[in-house]
Amino acid sequence: MKLKEIQKPITHELAKFESYFKQSMRSSAPLLNKITQYILKTKGKQMRPMFVFFSAGLCGEISESTYRGAALVELLHTASLVHDDVVDNANERRGFFSINALWKNKIAVLIGDYLLAKGLLLSVKNEEYKLLKIVAEAVEEMSEGELLQIEKARHLDIEEDVYYEIIRKKTASLISSCCASGAVSAGASEELVSKMKDFGEKIGLAFQIKDDLFDFGTDDVGKPLGNDIKEKKLTLPLIYALKNVGWVEKRRIINLIKNHRGEKEKVEQVIDFVRQSGGLEYAESKMNQFKEEAFTILEQFPNSTYKTGLEQLVNFTTSRIK
Repeated sequence: MKLKEIQKPITHELAKFESYFKQSMRSSAPLLNKITQYILKTKGKQMRPMFVFFSAGLCGEISESTYRGAALVELLHTASLVHDDVVDNANERRGFFSINALWKNKIAVLIGDYLLAKGLLLSVKNEEYKLLKIVAEAVEEMSEGELLQIEKARHLDIEEDVYYEIIRKKTASLISSCCASGAVSAGASEELVSKMKDFGEKIGLAFQIKDDLFDFGTDDVGKPLGNDIKEKKLTLPLIYALKNVGWVEKRRIINLIKNHRGEKEKVEQVIDFVRQSGGLEYAESKMNQFKEEAFTILEQFPNSTYKTGLEQLVNFTTSRIK
């Protein structure tokens, strides 16, 4: 199913959100406006605002608070992406030049800071303190997860439980905050907000494992093959493969990642090793496990177009080809 079809129940809300989000980024500084216009032109699928709106509809009614929650999430998410590209020295994002590639690191960092401040002000001006707390906690966890991953990449000593902790913080925390923000904006109880937070976390874990699988795929999926290996990121397929091999072979593979990750032929050797080890199948089974756990939570809600939308969005995130 295509994303446009999934969006149908909230088409009007997403169109209104586009305008709301654009307004929330506006500045009196010409350079800032030029760059934020570029960001708007190159934005992604806006799946996170979709999670906010569907969650709000599931837990009550979509309100003005829901638009603020979606804008807050998208502002802080965009800020994190701009900063990530600086940290990773990345020149591209979604097939377009990154902000740091076009305007250099100094301006990119300031743009990220500006977007972060805009999100904070949006919350404070409208006294959306519950939303601010949820999203601020997600940003805190995203930073911790990134630092934990960098620390572990130095020694390549990551265990499966640490991997889950990293992706829970780095990726799942933001999707979790989307679902919780939607529930809060609809006036849901603490119990319901907690349930939606857990639902979002499960989806975030499944989403990231799907993303990790792309690194070992055979198709052009918009992500360079072996990119995680080149960046010394130990993902679930590789962790499983290393865990289930002899010491000599494990040392050989780790040596390739540590010392030869810039050589295409060596990276391909690591990819082949993972493919032949059953690592891809294992990771896919774990992804489906988290997906089913999310569906178990969703089953507790009465049927509605919003529930169906979330089900379809979950299936989309775990079956997408890029």
